[in-house]
Amino acid sequence: MKNEELFLTNNSIAYELIKQFEYPYMVLPHIKEYIITLGKTLNNEYIHKSDDIWIHKTAKIDKSATIIGPCIIDEGAEIRPSAYIRGSAIIGKNCIFGNSCEIKNAIIYDYSQIPHFSYIGDSILGYHTHMGAGSITSNLRIDQKDIIIKDHNLLLETSMRKVGAFLGDYVEVGCNTVLNPGTIVGPHTIIYPLTSVKGIIPPQSIIKDN
Repeated sequence: MKNEELFLTNNSIAYELIKQFEYPYMVLPHIKEYIITLGKTLNNEYIHKSDDIWIHKTAKIDKSATIIGPCIIDEGAEIRPSAYIRGSAIIGKNCIFGNSCEIKNAIIYDYSQIPHFSYIGDSILGYHTHMGAGSITSNLRIDQKDIIIKDHNLLLETSMRKVGAFLGDYVEVGCNTVLNPGTIVGPHTIIYPLTSVKGIIPPQSIIKDN
């Protein structure tokens, strides 16, 4: 599933980066450099912190949150207590990144919500996605081999050890769900709680564990 099929809007400050690539995993190695380059062009509505961190003036950041650059936190975003931003992260407009959540090398489109106890690593979450409490993007195989994304008879060899999940617009992920490395979920899909998901999930699907 290609970027144009996953991300149906341009509602992300990272849109200019994403549209350059055919498949979402191709974006991952370029997030850090993109943030640093883009950050230097942002207007005075963004406060430039140390270590390549840019935070919009309207964003709400809890004092207990840890933020490591490079990072852009966009307009109206809310970073809640004990959130851990480990670098190379873009958190979109009016997003919620909640208590005890962790993110690194990832892009979250505008109006998405990750409210409680989630891990988002080497991933892209589309517009208006929602991650239930305790849901995670697993980004490393148990044997630590490079991630291969399988789409029917097509094998996409990423040549990367760490690849998380890619969620299209309006995806709903239930509590305590695991999105296995290289998972791609089409737009408007609902994933029930306590589900282990892998592979390519078509748009408008409903996914349940047995």
